Amino acid sequence: MHETETEPSSRDRRDFRVAVVGGGPVGLTAAALLAARDVPVVLVERNARTSDDAKAISMDAESVRTLHQCGLGEQVRRTVLPGSGVRFHDRRGRPLFQARGAGPYVFGHAVKSQFSQPELEAMLFDWLKNRPGVDVRMSTECVSYEQDGTGVTLRLRTAGGDEEDLRADYLIGCDGGRSGIRTQAGIQMQGRSFDDVWLVADTVGDQHDDRCSMHFGNPVRPYVIVPGKEGRCRYEFLLRPGEGKAGEKPDFELVRRLLSPFRDITPDQLERAVNYRFHGLIAERWQSGRVFLAGDAAHMMPPFAGQGLNSGIRDVANLCWKLALVGNGTARPALLESYEQERRPHAEATVLASVRQGEIFMTTDQRRAHSRDVAVRAMLRIPRTRDYLERLQYLPRARFTQGWLAPGADPLIGGAFEQPRIQDPDGVESRLDTVLGEDFALLGIDVTEDDWTTVRRTLPVLPLREVDVVLGDRRPRRGGPRIAVGDADGDLERLLEGRSGSFVLLRPDRYVAAVFSAWQSTATARALSAHLSRIERNTA
Repeated sequence: MHETETEPSSRDRRDFRVAVVGGGPVGLTAAALLAARDVPVVLVERNARTSDDAKAISMDAESVRTLHQCGLGEQVRRTVLPGSGVRFHDRRGRPLFQARGAGPYVFGHAVKSQFSQPELEAMLFDWLKNRPGVDVRMSTECVSYEQDGTGVTLRLRTAGGDEEDLRADYLIGCDGGRSGIRTQAGIQMQGRSFDDVWLVADTVGDQHDDRCSMHFGNPVRPYVIVPGKEGRCRYEFLLRPGEGKAGEKPDFELVRRLLSPFRDITPDQLERAVNYRFHGLIAERWQSGRVFLAGDAAHMMPPFAGQGLNSGIRDVANLCWKLALVGNGTARPALLESYEQERRPHAEATVLASVRQGEIFMTTDQRRAHSRDVAVRAMLRIPRTRDYLERLQYLPRARFTQGWLAPGADPLIGGAFEQPRIQDPDGVESRLDTVLGEDFALLGIDVTEDDWTTVRRTLPVLPLREVDVVLGDRRPRRGGPRIAVGDADGDLERLLEGRSGSFVLLRPDRYVAAVFSAWQSTATARALSAHLSRIERNTA
């Protein structure tokens, strides 16, 4: 990236608010999040069509929730196969434990779902190409870009060699581990790559009907099996020296031999087979002026924790609502600095957890594998450590300690808000997100009308939906000035225990920005207004 002064006509021109380079799942999700907020966006992808390769195969509950927020709920239901976590097996192939998460549903969705990346990309692409304000440029490469104080100028080149300059306010690089956007910005990756070579085979016509992923800690040859939809299944095997090099296409006979304990396979049943090495890398910075990195362009991690794609979706879920606020003048550009501030610590922790999980469960050391199995069985006899394993507590959960938050000691602040079942005044049950909308939401938990008046006059103006929350075994009242919801099954009561008389402010990404009472609203407003352009108060 080069800082440059351009001609006034170029500086004054803006074709799009945001340009997204890279049309994989993260780039497509970024464009969908922006489009859902009516942000003019251009998506630039050098390939002629969406990918045919089944690279990512699992999606966690938070990612599914993000896609639902784009208005893609029905399409997602048709695309993903809700799963039941991960089952770990010992060195002899015997089940050790199954990591199911805190419950069968987290944030209102299955803890882990399988999907086909080509199907997911095609679904997102079909939705985007029909959205107003979205321009999808396939067979187009961003060969360079320059930025100045008012925007970014991208030089695009089509597969036919035609070149064009395009102007945007901001640029998101979602162009993968070999990101050209990152390279042009002069940003290095930090961390390490691993010497082990793994063979990954995506197959069809498979008879596995397990709803969970299966990790086998056999030190002779560790392997992973991930059943998917409609007879798809992924197999991953650690290769021994001499069996293949990273980047080589594996020989079909090797694939057939490795799969022979599980199934017979013919060449037409092998969708994809690759040899590759894992990486544990983080970009040294994720922002360069008006240019941002997301997904593999910002971080790369081993697949054992299933968090590569999910971390990328968390990136754009965090960034895109902030770009929308800055674009419509509600927030100052300084708000965008909170993107890396909030996301980087969790990404770093997730990379480390993924590396450690691979080192422990995919070890080739016989003694270490034996010690692991003994230690895990001992942990399963103690309720606290059994929960640590079975409830996926070994995976870091995103929680911000700095960024766009109001200070406070409440443990909800900075974390993603759950999505319990609720009841409306007619007794109809649904999930909480169905009433929150796509922007900010302010929940008033058993508060008074005077409390609402105080808070409304104090908080900065935001695109905000107000929701009255009634706890206990009480029905919400019909006909009030706000949406009213009650507890359907006790989960809402448990989530908000001890917070009667308080307000909870949810950000568009469904992370908690503040928990406060009416008398604390002035201090809360002061903290949240720091990065907002318009800080006038409501007077209604």
